[in-house]
Amino acid sequence: MARAGGITNAVNVGIAVQADWENREFISHISLNVRRLFEFLLQFEATTKSKLASLNEKLDTLERRLELLEVQVGTASANPSLFNAEAVVGSRNF
Repeated sequence: MARAGGITNAVNVGIAVQADWENREFISHISLNVRRLFEFLLQFEATTKSKLASLNEKLDTLERRLELLEVQVGTASANPSLFNAEAVVGSRNF
């Protein structure tokens, strides 16, 4: 009977080793996927920051153009004769 108990222990150890191996393999896959996700997030952040910086520059340019147009409209509203005179001078050249 002692021999049968030894076989049972060997089988139990084999099962435990197999289960441990499967757990380690599972953990390895999880770790790899977490690393991949982390790398993706880093790349996504860098790309997003770059695109947002580009959009911010374009928005700044548009804001400056709008401010210039607002000043020009304000000047035209305050002094319409300046723009009417330019229109007359401009029409003579054509």
